Amino acid sequence: MIRLGSLAGFAFSGPRLLAGWSPPAGPGVYAILYKPEPERERYAVLYVGHSDDLAAEGLPLRHPRTHCWTERAGGKWRLHVATLSIPGGTRGHREMVTEELISLYTPHCNAERFDSAWRPEWTL
Repeated sequence: MIRLGSLAGFAFSGPRLLAGWSPPAGPGVYAILYKPEPERERYAVLYVGHSDDLAAEGLPLRHPRTHCWTERAGGKWRLHVATLSIPGGTRGHREMVTEELISLYTPHCNAERFDSAWRPEWTL
């Protein structure tokens, strides 16, 4: 298990080696990771996405951003994946988690960028 976002409040399953991994059918959020220093157990987030059906997303290595992932990590055998299932969650929930993680980690292979700033008046 790896924890990401919301002060490490999202419990993702994994990380697993991406090559050879079979994505489950169904909705979820996923993060593509790699170890910048292979001898350490620290991961960098390369990409964050979500899908209504992970099995149809082009994972593990037919996704449109695969080239960016493998180039940045130094090969497909250095890529890992972590997934988050949100029981009862909607597409909106998955989008919210994805946007939060993109704003927090600014993954190199995501084209989208989100501002992580917040204002006190936004909370009750």
